[in-house]
Order: sequence, then structure tokens, then C-alpha cells
Amino acid sequence: MTIRLLTVAPDEAETRLDRLLRRHVPQLTQGALQKLLRTGQIRVDGKRAEANTRLGAGQTVRLPPIPDAPPARERPAVSPEDAQLLQGLVLYRDASVIVLDKPHGLAVQGGPGITRHLDGLLDALQFEAEERPRLVHRLDRDTSGVLLLARTAPAAAFLAAAFRGRDVEKTYWAVVVPEPSLAEGRIDLALAKLPGGRGERMQAVEAPMEGASRAITDFRVLDAVRRRAAWLELKPLTGRTHQLRVHCAAGLGTPILGDGKYGGAAAHIEEVSSALHLHARALRLPHPEGGLLEAAAALPPHMQETFRFFGFAVPRTPPTRRLSSAPR
Repeated sequence: MTIRLLTVAPDEAETRLDRLLRRHVPQLTQGALQKLLRTGQIRVDGKRAEANTRLGAGQTVRLPPIPDAPPARERPAVSPEDAQLLQGLVLYRDASVIVLDKPHGLAVQGGPGITRHLDGLLDALQFEAEERPRLVHRLDRDTSGVLLLARTAPAAAFLAAAFRGRDVEKTYWAVVVPEPSLAEGRIDLALAKLPGGRGERMQAVEAPMEGASRAITDFRVLDAVRRRAAWLELKPLTGRTHQLRVHCAAGLGTPILGDGKYGGAAAHIEEVSSALHLHARALRLPHPEGGLLEAAAALPPHMQETFRFFGFAVPRTPPTRRLSSAPR
């Protein structure tokens, strides 16, 4: 075993460091990767890096000696049932992108205790392409809505750069309890990972501290009922882990319905579903082949039921489409 140097290929530009290493060093577990990054044994162009570092073509990734992997196992075949399910989620596809309506409860990637996830089922969405599609962003397991896939390496690099450069307009809908005191505004509240405990958990921090990242969300109340609950439109201007959930609970004092992780008992109402009421309603972004892509997903069943319970109008969902130009 020796030190290994990986050079980022042009078609790997804008790939996250952890995803690049999963491709080139499949025997490296997530836990081992985090330890090597934390201790500075993995470096990019001689510098320490984080798992989510976006790489540029020509950069060099230094790896310490890593034991060889056991004989590789083939990825399990996607069952006909799962293939039918995934293909039924497709809202739009062309030569460069696929837009999915991700259901509540389906994890995007694997993790502790997660054996069934979208990333492991993407073979079902290859269609006529030469390779399986690639993830370019993610949603939490319990968040439903619009999820974008790239069908080629150049499209993946383009879309990753768009998300990183904040060229993507994201719109989420949430039901929060109770109604916020303000009808609209901006939440500018930094987030940091909460140490210890099980699972990933973030905390809001008002003063600068090591490891904290600025997080900004615009919000607007679309409807409310007797100050008991409100339907919010949320537009995150940054993309931090659990940003909307923490901003609603800590920034507005109105947790998202069903979010016991950040809202505790206050996030539940007996008469409606206890599932998380957070939905990625729409994306608007540059298309890899030019023009704009506008995508929207209908509310999941549990949120439709809650809307009817509170008397919120269940809105029409516009079709997902590619526009040839970019008028506003």
C-alpha cells in the first residue's frame, strides 16, 4: 500500500470530494473517509478539505495508504416493482436531465440503517442512455418534491456548478404551527452541526463560531387558519443541512408540522398526519443545453389531506418544461 494521487478529470469537475472517492475508492467507508478528512490525511492540492468540497478539473487529491477492497459485489438488480415505481415518478426527461417527484419517506442516499434509497435504484432510470443518471443535489428522506438528476457527466458538472453558484431558484412549501407573527420576511441565521448525539442535527447560532455557516431563507405566509397553523412559501438562498427546518423552528418560532426533531411536541397536531410537512415545490434553473428549466411537483397525499383539513386551497401544479429563453 502506498500514497495515491488522483487527478480530477474534466468530466469530474464540480463533483463533491466524497462522491469522487466513492467512485475511485469504493472500499473506503463513510466513517473511514470522515476520519481521514478530520485528521488531514486526505488533501486537495496539498490543503485540508471537507467531504462536500467541490473539485475542479486538474486538481490533485492525495490519499494515504488504504487497504485493497474485497472482491467487488455487483450492485443488486432493481426489482420490477421498484423500477415501475421510479419510472412513475418522472415528471420530465430529455438528453441531459431527468426531473423526479420524490415521495416522502424515500431516502436519496444510503446511511446508517438505510438499505433502500434512490441512489441504489437509479439503474431503473437509465432508459436509452449509455450510463445511469447522477445525483446533483439531494432532499431529506422525509421531504417530498422536485429532485433533479443529470444524465451525462457534462450535465452533472454544469448543474452542480449552478447549484453551487446559487443560479437555482428553489421554492418550498411548508405547514408550520402556529402562524408566524410576521407575514413575510428574511431569516438570516447561521447554522452549525450539533456535536454528539445520534443522527445529523443542526443548531442555530447568532454569534460567529467555528464550523458555523451563514444561512438565509426568505419566507411568506400564503394562508393561515385562526393562528393555529400557516402555509408558508420558503425560498432558501443558501443550501445548508436542515436549513428550512431550523429556520422555521428557531428563527420564526413556528416549527414545521411533523418535525419532532426540531419542534418536539409543539410540531404535532392530533387531527392531522404526523409526517413532515415540507415539500420541494419548484425549481427554476439554467438548462445544460441552454434556456431555462422550470419544474414543479404536486403536494404529497399527507399534505393534501392537511390542506383540506385547514381549508387551504390545493393549488394546480404547472407542467415541468424547458424554456428557450429566460424572460422574467
